Amino acid sequence: MEPQIITVTEFVSIINETLKFAYPQVIVEGEVSSFKVNRGQYVFFDLKDQDNTLNCFMMLAQMKMPLEDGMKIRVTGSPKVTKFSKFSLTVRGYELAGEGALKRAMELLKKKLEGEGLFDPARKRPLPAYPRRIGLIASAASAAYADFMKILNARWSGVEVLLADVAVQGQQAPDEIVGALQYFNQLPDPADVLVLIRGGGSLEDLSAFSTEPVARAVAASRTPIITGVGHEVDFSLADYAADLRAATPSDAARLAVPDRRELRAHVEHLISRNDSLLRANLADKRSRSDRLLSRLEANLRRPREHLEHLTRTLELSAAHVLTDRQHRLQTLERLLKSYDPRAVLERGYAIVRRDHAVLRDPKDASDGDVLSIQLAKGQLSARTMRDTI
Repeated sequence: MEPQIITVTEFVSIINETLKFAYPQVIVEGEVSSFKVNRGQYVFFDLKDQDNTLNCFMMLAQMKMPLEDGMKIRVTGSPKVTKFSKFSLTVRGYELAGEGALKRAMELLKKKLEGEGLFDPARKRPLPAYPRRIGLIASAASAAYADFMKILNARWSGVEVLLADVAVQGQQAPDEIVGALQYFNQLPDPADVLVLIRGGGSLEDLSAFSTEPVARAVAASRTPIITGVGHEVDFSLADYAADLRAATPSDAARLAVPDRRELRAHVEHLISRNDSLLRANLADKRSRSDRLLSRLEANLRRPREHLEHLTRTLELSAAHVLTDRQHRLQTLERLLKSYDPRAVLERGYAIVRRDHAVLRDPKDASDGDVLSIQLAKGQLSARTMRDTI
């Protein structure tokens, strides 16, 4: 039987089908070399060890951590022979392998994001003092989640906790964390604060929280966010982008809600302090009131004493005026009496009238005139008679 003759393209296709069936996905670890980006969207690099080199290809959008020559990484992808008969690995994802590579990648990414202002302290927002809803992003099966809930319930009650159960380690972790952040920020009734936590681990275990998508999603959150990743000495790029960084997941619970016991003690202290201040204030006002009242009484007493003095003066003046007027009246009465014709008549004098006119001179009377003589106790009538002698 003669062997089947096929074209080069058919042979490459058979190889790719075989590779797809035998190795649908492989994970290869090696050192990056010849790293470059073409047209702002295509990434090419070689993955090498001491003996061989493997060509790798991926899209720029898949880069979650910076890459550069010399970094040790772990690549997940599918092997393929290109139409140019070049063996290549199409990268689906990658992780940095080794603390050296992780630290270097974090340094590069931190510098880039700092330059964009994502870690600027001015962007940090205050947290709500008494949150009613908390959006929690964590692994539901982790000790970090259990510790957080224990501390939260011990400190404060009545808080609604919305849990987004995500992977916190591995290649899928960044996408799940970003998805959870986007979910919480799109809720019609959003949480008052978001909390992103993970327990301790190596730098590699915590690397998902230092990826570019996670750091950007944390910085872009409309809701204030607390991060509690690893132990106190562990820092991730998400910590720098968050509004507040907690040292541990348990510490994140302490920062998220107040302590009811501390708050009760504070309220009792304020009540006691306010009571003391109120008592002191009342005593001060009472003292001031007493002083003002004494001053008012003194001010009122002086006008009253002055009024009494004026009254006495007026009474004395009135009495003096009255006495003077009485003396003058008596003098006038005496004077009036001295001019009273009746008094003159009482002394024996008489008033002679002729035709109702007082007669003062005998010459004014004629012989035979009828005269009226007014005496003290009556009247007389007479007729004139001239003396003939």
